This record gives sequence, structure tokens and C-alpha cells, in this order.
Amino acid sequence: MADPQALDEVVEFTSGLIRIDTTNRGGGDCRERPAAEYAAERLAGAGLEPRLLERTPGRTNVVARIPGTDPSADALLVHGHLDVVPAEAADWSVHPFSGEVRDGVVWGRGAVDMKNMDAMILAVVRSWARQGVRPRRDLVIAFTADEEASAEDGSGFLADDHPELFEGCTEGISESGAFTFHDGAGRQIYPIAAGERGTGWLKLTARGRAGHGSKVNKENAVTRLAAAVTRIGEHEWPLRLTPTVRAALTELAALYGIEPDFRDVDRLLEKLGPAAKLVEATVRNSANPTMLDAGYKVNVIPGEAVAHVDGRYLPGGEEEFTATLDRLTGPDVAWKFAHHEVALEAPVDARLFGLMRDAVREFAPEGHVVPYCMSGGTDAKQFSRLGITGYGFAPLKLPEDLDYQALFHGVDERVPVEALHFGVRVLDRFLRTA
Repeated sequence: MADPQALDEVVEFTSGLIRIDTTNRGGGDCRERPAAEYAAERLAGAGLEPRLLERTPGRTNVVARIPGTDPSADALLVHGHLDVVPAEAADWSVHPFSGEVRDGVVWGRGAVDMKNMDAMILAVVRSWARQGVRPRRDLVIAFTADEEASAEDGSGFLADDHPELFEGCTEGISESGAFTFHDGAGRQIYPIAAGERGTGWLKLTARGRAGHGSKVNKENAVTRLAAAVTRIGEHEWPLRLTPTVRAALTELAALYGIEPDFRDVDRLLEKLGPAAKLVEATVRNSANPTMLDAGYKVNVIPGEAVAHVDGRYLPGGEEEFTATLDRLTGPDVAWKFAHHEVALEAPVDARLFGLMRDAVREFAPEGHVVPYCMSGGTDAKQFSRLGITGYGFAPLKLPEDLDYQALFHGVDERVPVEALHFGVRVLDRFLRTA
């Protein structure tokens, strides 16, 4: 079991990483190197030989390998990203980069996404070094840049330019899984991610005839774009159940004593109550308009108008997604992928999933572990290019009054100290047996 020093260090490291501002504003505007050096120094303190790798100066990744006791076993990738999304300090109760520990809670940007997990990994590895523990299989530890944008300077760069560092890795774990979901009726559910929707960020461009704002214009680019955006925003996508989502619905239905009627999934979701939040975003593809850009003066009809759409598609759903966008945009609006990544599916009957379930149950016996599919995506997409099957497993035991999912990219992001302690214990237990 992780030693007492590991429980102190996970808090220290979470706070320390938060204090390093690694805001990723997109377009290359980020510098992860100070956080990478922080992580590398602590890995070196555990007797490892971390490598710092960059595609772009300042956009630094860290990779280290821990040899296992069974050289015939496949390796396991354990990864977390070092960048965070922007935070407006005026909106927060504490400064988002203070890393303040107050009343048993660590505050700041990255407290749940995902410097907490980075700190857990460091704390466990250092605890093992003190105790002389080695895992059964090789562990490859990776801290990445650029996850909150394109991943081109992070996991994409590592997968494409340094695949040798991940030799033997067949499975991986990272963020967004094994956290406490309170259903409002006394049940504690721990969803473990075994899938991700694909990413299809779209750029729509409408072209028309520029002219004076006072004249009749049947070729108005803004009107054409607005019509397409409205069609996309109002489209009702058909039901699409993947194996992971079907497994999630089956286990949740059993938990609530409900017969899982897949002929009427919307009705089934209603019966699940608050627990439906774990599934409802992943029973269909989706496309949400998010940005508009057109014109430069009120009395001038522009010749071009642009919109951006956040599209997500389920495993096996990309063909349907693209065909639907072709139809919804129509003949007057062109679209292309601004960012495009695959959807993922991982087996829920795999040995590794069972070990994750067992590790959570040991420290949260009252909890109910279920599989789920992430509505968004992680670095597991890029690492899948190397044949690595990814799971979301960053364990946290959370109080009922803390809405974990709302804290992702939200104001007043924070994590309880006890949640970090739980995470270290569960991660230690899991990685020893994996």
C-alpha cells in the first residue's frame, strides 16, 4: 500500500503543478516546459530516467519507463496532460493558479483536469521507490503537452515521432474515470471509461455576393450560413448504441431494478433519473454550433461568412456523421474538418477492466462500478495509433455536494484532499496488480 508520505506528496504535487500556469489558449499559445521539468525532477527522485521531448520549443513532454518483474508481459501506459484551459481570475473565489489548500480542499485550474492525476502518478511512483516495489508489467509514464487543443505538440507528436518509447504497450489509462457519481438517492456510482466519441471540429464557409446592405440580395452569405447553422443545431440525431454504452445501460438498469428495454432508450434514460447523465450524451452523434464570424460593417453584405461546429461521433458513426453534415449544410455552404480524431471503444470484459473495478471496490465497497463512454476525448485517441487500448481511470472519492463534471473547465475548480488520498490508494492497488 502507498506509504503515508505519498498521501502528503499528492497534495503537495497537485498544488505545486497548479501554481505553474500552463494555460493552453490554442494556436500554440502555451508553455508546458516548467511543469514538465517539475514532473521530471520528481520522477528522477524516484530513480527513473525521464526524457523531455519537444516538437516546438517550450511545448514539453515527459516519458519514463518502469521495468516490470515479468519481462514477457505487455507494457501499460499511464498518462496525463500538463496543460489546462484558460481561467478568468475575476470569476473565481480564489486565484486559479494559487494552488491554495483551504479547509481540506486544493483549489485551482487543473485540480480535476488533470493535474490531480499527474500528482497521483508521481506520488505512487515515488512511494514504490521508497518501498522497493516493482510492478508486474513495464509501466510507461507519460506527461503530455497540448491535450487541451490539437495534441499536435503532445501525444500526437509522441505517437508519430517517438513510437519506440511505447514499445510493448497494449493498454493505457488516463483521465475521466472512477470518480464518485452521486445519484441523489444514496447510491455512489463509479464510472470507468471504456470508450470515447470521435472528434469532428468543423469549419463551415458560406459564400455569396457582396453588396450594399440596403439592396435586395438573394445570395447573402450570412443568410446562407445562418440557415445551415440552424439546421445543424436543430437536427435530431438517430439512436446509435455501441457495445460500451449498451453495457453501461445494462449495468445501470440492473442497479435500479429496471428491465433494459433497448427499443425505447429515451424512456429507459428517463427511468434512470440523474444517473442518465452518465450515458445520455453518448447514445447519439452530436453537432453543436459554437462560433460565428461574418461581416465588417452593418451596411455591407459580406461575400463570406464562417461558423465553427463542435461535432462528436460514436464508434462506427463517422460515415453517418459526415453524410448528415453534407445534407444539413446544403449546396451553398462548404464544410471541412478543422480537427479530426477517431472514436474509441475498449472491451469491458477485459482483465484490465476487472482489475480497475476490483481496486475501486476495495476502497469504496459501497460503490457501484459501471462502464461508460466519454462524450469528449483524451490523449488516448493519439496513442491508439500505436495499438494502445485506452481507458479512463483517475480515481477520486468525492462528496455529494461537489459536482465533478461541472468542475471540468468550470469556475472554482477544486478537489478534496481526501479524494486525492483515495486516488493514490486505488491507483497504487491497481498498478501493482495490472
